[in-house]
Amino acid sequence: MIVPMKKYLFLVHHLEYNHFLNGLRDLGVLHVRKREAEPSEELMQGIELQKDIRDTLHHLRQRQMPKNPDPELTTSEGLEIVRRFQKEHLELEDLKQERNALQKEIDFLRPWGDFSLERLEQLEQAGLGVHFFVCAQKQFQSSWKEEYPLEVIHTARPDMHFVVITPNGEPVTLDAEELPRPASSISTLKEKKQRLQEKIDIINKRFDRFAERGLEAVEAALHETEDTTQLISVIQSTKKEAEGSIMLLEGFVPVSREDELIGFCESNDIPFLSEKPDPEDKPPILLKNSPFSRLFEPIGELFSLPSYQELDLTPFFAPFFMMFFGFCLGDAGYGLVLLLGATYYKIRTKGKRTPVLTLVQFLGVATIFFGILTGTFFGINLLETEWAFLENFRNLMLNSDRVFMLALGLGLVQILFGLFIQAYNRGRQFGFQYSISTYGWIILILSLLDLGFLEWTGGISTYTAWAGVGLILLFNDPNASLLGRLGKGLWELYGITGIFGDLLSYIRLFALGISSAILGFVVNDIAMQIREAGPVIGPVLFIVFLLFGHGLNLLIASLGAFVHPMRLTFVEFYKNAGFSGGGKPYQPLSTSSKINSEQGSEKPVP
Repeated sequence: MIVPMKKYLFLVHHLEYNHFLNGLRDLGVLHVRKREAEPSEELMQGIELQKDIRDTLHHLRQRQMPKNPDPELTTSEGLEIVRRFQKEHLELEDLKQERNALQKEIDFLRPWGDFSLERLEQLEQAGLGVHFFVCAQKQFQSSWKEEYPLEVIHTARPDMHFVVITPNGEPVTLDAEELPRPASSISTLKEKKQRLQEKIDIINKRFDRFAERGLEAVEAALHETEDTTQLISVIQSTKKEAEGSIMLLEGFVPVSREDELIGFCESNDIPFLSEKPDPEDKPPILLKNSPFSRLFEPIGELFSLPSYQELDLTPFFAPFFMMFFGFCLGDAGYGLVLLLGATYYKIRTKGKRTPVLTLVQFLGVATIFFGILTGTFFGINLLETEWAFLENFRNLMLNSDRVFMLALGLGLVQILFGLFIQAYNRGRQFGFQYSISTYGWIILILSLLDLGFLEWTGGISTYTAWAGVGLILLFNDPNASLLGRLGKGLWELYGITGIFGDLLSYIRLFALGISSAILGFVVNDIAMQIREAGPVIGPVLFIVFLLFGHGLNLLIASLGAFVHPMRLTFVEFYKNAGFSGGGKPYQPLSTSSKINSEQGSEKPVP
């Protein structure tokens, strides 16, 4: 759900404004409403500095140096490390490019060997020219040796490198590519490369010292810069009245924490106004969901946060996403690997990775369920095995025809569920009359389903279908005239083809599940053939290939099992649920150490 917000307007004397802002930062509850204006130069510099510090931290953390027990550096020293790192990192990249260019020259000259340029110059002074040629081995003709003084230097398929010596100015006509005269020898280039490598090593050692001694100082510099930049942004969003003596600041605070803000204002004699925000105010979005639904919030945020006036769809798509992932992966063995692997790492690691690993555990459970339902275990078709202990469970397993129908059935359920959400959300926002046409769509779809497949109500479905059409025609736009409604309704009815298209999109669940099972079967089949390679090497190669084949199939299938349910969620479900999105995250004015305090209170780690 979306946490309700309250809009506040503060009136502060300019002499007390800095003290007021520092108090708000310590409180950490107010999301300042930004004014649409060109960012100041000071703000842009702060943002650029944050980018440089984050880039420096990213590179230093990758070095994973042990912490130095020496006294910690100051924040200003951390900023100096950032400036030096940014400058020397550019130099390091230039040196690496130059080194790579030298290596390409060395590789190009390697077929010619480490010859002496002085000898070439001596030959030229003596009136002889040395020509360097390369051609395909099958293109080389032995008769060329009779026409010119020719020496083959290097032969390696598919090319042949050779030189021809002629008097200066005499042309050489051969069906081969003549290369330019080398400007340096290999030994000279290697010396240059070695000098470059020494410079690179010096810079890398300096970076190692930065990572060893200055990482915490750089992190502190980032926090300080974030705080300063945030404060500059707030000041830029402040309106000035009464010739700059009164400062007006607007913001939003969660209803659950407005008592803290009111208490702060009353204790500091700060006048304020508060009201319920309008949709046009675009309040920030703070989500508060159950521990299960919270695991899927990062997936929903990949698309967009909901707008303030609509519903948070995370709790509604979470069970479907979990089922669809299991359907697409569709192998009980792979689900067991995900479940056990995530459980193992969850025990070993703690912190930010815990919610992700918990999500993988749930996805693993769903995969095990659908793997058993479809009768697949590490590529083994359980419906065709002769294992006695499965006799009582085979009746619960589905063949491919039933799996296909199950995919369409789940798709139809999610589409209808999305339409119900859209109808409820429209009625909640604008009034019941605006939701009637959506209910008409639901009635029409269910009636067509009964007429075409279920045949539960007989002729009644014919009448309910026409009733659904009537609701769509008459209530698609309550503000329009009768003719306008009929015209828009006819256009909306044409959109029924889109609903059928959405339904067919769910066939991908069946297709991905089948493809994963087939690839697993192929891996097993090839492994069984490899097993016959010998009494000793055969079983070893059998196990190695099984591990490699199923591991690769698990990675590929997991990627598809994540991407395609996400596509069904963001396209088919969001569209039918009437999702508009575009919400901005709740980011309270606070110090960096407290920046996530509100999120932490509303979203504890599961």
